[in-house]
Amino acid sequence: MTTVLGSAYWPNIHYIYYIINSDSVCIDLFEYFEKQSYRNRSKILSANGELNLTVPVKKWEDHAPMKSIEISYAEDWQKQHWRAITSAYKNSPYFDFLEDEIKVFYESRFQYLNELNAEQLKWVLKVFRMKKEIIYSEKYIEPNDFNFDFDLRNAIHPKKEMIDKNAKLVLEKPYYQTFASKFGFSPNLSVLDLIFNEGIKSDRFLV
Repeated sequence: MTTVLGSAYWPNIHYIYYIINSDSVCIDLFEYFEKQSYRNRSKILSANGELNLTVPVKKWEDHAPMKSIEISYAEDWQKQHWRAITSAYKNSPYFDFLEDEIKVFYESRFQYLNELNAEQLKWVLKVFRMKKEIIYSEKYIEPNDFNFDFDLRNAIHPKKEMIDKNAKLVLEKPYYQTFASKFGFSPNLSVLDLIFNEGIKSDRFLV
């Protein structure tokens, strides 16, 4: 099974589910950048409930490809994101083991958003101990390209419901969450939530 995805900042569990269950994955870097999407947004679970973390980007022209989107450092979003992640997960079972590795992403500066996202995905797959063929497109992939079985560039979106019944069953399977006693189980958060709470056992929740 071959799948087309968009680039994503600390991708959600739905996104990672398709990577794990695909033979190969192509990430389209030439699709138009869409604001208020998972391209530069991720959702974690904090002591106050679900919280969106958004990477600010420099002003872009209409129909700018994802490959050209630059990160803005006009505000110290790295410190804000790291503070939020630390506050949310410092008491989770695996935070102490992974803290130094993740902190690197907030101490390094990436020029382009897709570069940050690619390095994060590489790290996630390392934690999952998985070798997956991830291809980055060299041109825009047309929606009717029959080289791919699934085109999920627009399907995995904050404002869209999940339509794949099998994926939904998997993603609604509860795992340990630090604030579950307060909010109940919150499905389909950033993969960081799963990793901090389940560590190297995370992959068993996605198959």
